[in-house]
Amino acid sequence: MEKASDFCLQGINEKGEEITFCLKDFLGREKDIILYFYPKDNTPGCTMEAKDFKEKMNFFIDKAFVVGISPDSIKSHKNFMEKHSLNFHLLSDPELKIIKKYGAYGEKNLYGKKTFGVIRTTYLIDDKGFVKKIWKNVKAKGHVDEIIKFYEKP
Repeated sequence: MEKASDFCLQGINEKGEEITFCLKDFLGREKDIILYFYPKDNTPGCTMEAKDFKEKMNFFIDKAFVVGISPDSIKSHKNFMEKHSLNFHLLSDPELKIIKKYGAYGEKNLYGKKTFGVIRTTYLIDDKGFVKKIWKNVKAKGHVDEIIKFYEKP
């Protein structure tokens, strides 16, 4: 297993408070970290995925911290969180440093047109900082269920 790259980003916690989130601060807490990269607050796919995490948080509460990362501002994250009553961390990476470091940025096809942007990607990181699983180029619909199935497999 590879070690996840440490980072610190500004964001908001599940209570809507501004925080500095460092990966290392969440290690050793006997919970995994679900680090999911998404393109933009309040867009249909990203909203669907975020609401899915929110609605299934009871499954994750004892297993993992859920952390969403996008290039959006903290203000945008705050509005997104309030509008949809989200119950997990949202981090802001406007310079794309962490998004690129984790390979969640690149060329994609948007309505038949090639463009560059955030590629929906999820990392499952254990409490020692090792990557347990990576889902690349995921579809928003059903992705949270894929993560649950991964946890439920023997």
